[in-house]
Amino acid sequence: MVLQITILLLAALNGGWMIFDGIHVIKNGKYFGPPEPGAWSKIISKCGLDPFSIGPLFIFLGVMWLISAVGLVLEFQWGYVALLITATSTLWYIKVGTIISIITICCLTFLN
Repeated sequence: MVLQITILLLAALNGGWMIFDGIHVIKNGKYFGPPEPGAWSKIISKCGLDPFSIGPLFIFLGVMWLISAVGLVLEFQWGYVALLITATSTLWYIKVGTIISIITICCLTFLN
């Protein structure tokens, strides 16, 4: 139960922030905070994408964090796999996102 609550809190933090920041960049043309996005933007740029154009991806991943974490806590069969895929898909979100993803993956390992 402690692991599930921890996962739910981490998912709410990461997912909520990604939704907020995705909406913010779509509306304002920049992410919340400093004018230049974090280290993750260099990874996105090397993939040939403009970091300021992936607001919808942020929103999608944020929603996936929330849905998959709720699915896990409610013990739906798809919750575990969905959260594992979502956390793995967010490892590129360097610093806080990466740390939350790693902690979530570790918690999932102990749950299984």
